[in-house]
Amino acid sequence: RQQKWKSSVSTQAKMPPCDFVPEKYESYPYERMQKIREQNIVPSLRTYYKKPLLLHQGHMQWLFDHEGRRYLDLFAGIVTVSVGHCHPKVTMATQKQLARLWHTTNIYMFPAIHEYAEKLTSLFPDPLKVVYLTNSGSEANDLAMFMARLHTQNFDIISLRGGYHGGSPYTLGLTSLTPYKHGVANGFGCTTTMLPDVFRGPWGGSRCRDSPVQTVRKCSCAEGACLAKDQYIEQFKDTLNTSVPKTVAGFIAEPIQGVNGAVQYPRNFLKEAYQLIRERGGLCISDEVQTGFGRTGSHFWGFQTHGIVPDIVTLAKGIGNGFPMAAVVTTKEIASSLAQNLHFNTFGGNPLACVAGAAVLDAIEEDGLQKNSEDVGTYMLLELAKLRDKFEIVGDVRGKGLMIGIEMVTDKDSRRPLPAEEISQIWEDCKDMGVLIGRGGLYSQTFRIKPPMCITKRDVDFAVEVFHTALQKHVERAA
Repeated sequence: RQQKWKSSVSTQAKMPPCDFVPEKYESYPYERMQKIREQNIVPSLRTYYKKPLLLHQGHMQWLFDHEGRRYLDLFAGIVTVSVGHCHPKVTMATQKQLARLWHTTNIYMFPAIHEYAEKLTSLFPDPLKVVYLTNSGSEANDLAMFMARLHTQNFDIISLRGGYHGGSPYTLGLTSLTPYKHGVANGFGCTTTMLPDVFRGPWGGSRCRDSPVQTVRKCSCAEGACLAKDQYIEQFKDTLNTSVPKTVAGFIAEPIQGVNGAVQYPRNFLKEAYQLIRERGGLCISDEVQTGFGRTGSHFWGFQTHGIVPDIVTLAKGIGNGFPMAAVVTTKEIASSLAQNLHFNTFGGNPLACVAGAAVLDAIEEDGLQKNSEDVGTYMLLELAKLRDKFEIVGDVRGKGLMIGIEMVTDKDSRRPLPAEEISQIWEDCKDMGVLIGRGGLYSQTFRIKPPMCITKRDVDFAVEVFHTALQKHVERAA
């Protein structure tokens, strides 16, 4: 048996072909880069892997390191490279603009901001038709909080535990993951409520979530009646009745939690939560930083998968395929509250950003990337579910489209997180075999798969085979 196992592992998964040839790497040697990292870059910006990758070039779903080695990128620069690394359409549009006009700020009119504002808002339902362009997701969420408070004249904002909404002093109050919290005053007026997590939370089971793959926990729900959702809504009401004033400024949630590991809520939870917030005079904010732009497959925006229309929507990451830009989309009425005084953003709506953003929207449509997210994402979820059924340490596979989480556990009954060093070894093995994946969750116990939306089923077969091999190696080590 031992012998047979060894031979089976050495048959390494075959990476799909790619006819792109990267340029020769001509920058500093690896050791010098490492030294600069230690001496000149803040240590809070941590790197992935024991021996950090020195990446040099990208092409669609592929990345190349300084030695010319190719990797399948399943994390897309943290869910940011939406249409593919150096997508020719986005590259060309940006290069053209680069030679024409970089910057004037939005105090003047120039074509790019108007063309983009019209194009972006046309993708939203009424009355979400007004956009404020910013530079990052933290900045967008910061502004959304500010708008909600200004418009309602209330102060308190509720967020879900496990949510990540940014690292600015304002948004840190909404972000609810200990590793991101610093021991300084923040979060005044922010209250967290129980996360309706049907895998790890107190309630939930095999019928609760909008995913091709359900949790292995058994469900006592009847058809069309979700007991877990009812219980979590009771907890939400409890927060409203005990922790905040009678009127609130708002509630913010990601349609699927990103940093926390693609956590999904029971169907209709958000719909009922929105209703409860609105009864208390609050606005509902959908953080689409990771779920937007067709990534969930079935819909262009994550909120649409819940059958809701928010009052404010925040966008970033995939909006510019890696170009630093973000946006807050809201109603004319809410936007007017901000217009009573000056509120200015020098780089927001910069010509380069708007051109990149418009080219991304074109690429999503012309390359059929929303449909690809649905088809390839569903295929991947179902393939990964086979590994969940085969390995005791794969506790949960979940998600929608190309937003996938694989939660690792010591065993399915206890759902205890697999120890960090064991997860790290599986992760390193995947990288060594040419597949880059993210990490997330409160204990860093969940693998996050959120690739550029151009990946193919052939790429998925390769990635799943690599992950399978890494899991086999783990079983062997444990034995």
